[in-house]
Amino acid sequence: MLRIQDQPELRRTAEILSRFRESEGRLVVLTGAGISAESGIPTFRGKDGFWTRGSEAYRPEDIATFAYFQREPDVVRDWYLERLESCRDARPNAAHEALVRLEAGLQDRFLLVTQNVDDLH
Repeated sequence: MLRIQDQPELRRTAEILSRFRESEGRLVVLTGAGISAESGIPTFRGKDGFWTRGSEAYRPEDIATFAYFQREPDVVRDWYLERLESCRDARPNAAHEALVRLEAGLQDRFLLVTQNVDDLH
């Protein structure tokens, strides 16, 4: 089990959040693909990320365009299905759970903004 007292960065973060909780401020958290990597969902630009992997048939930055979809709808469909499949069995990780606790504690003073579509947070 991860113990905050054994992790200096986590301890400092916990202290900051504790002080914040006592204030009247609002907290906005921005997340992207990296937060779900620990849950087994590839990022986009990481080593095995969706944009990093390509093939002889396409460049990753092209496949998500409407023009490519018009030319190769099956390839685009399969690429998106692969992304959806990677989310199907994923479960929230410690970071997702921490966000749930933050939201519960701060209630309307908490706002989560995410680019993710994995439905984990």
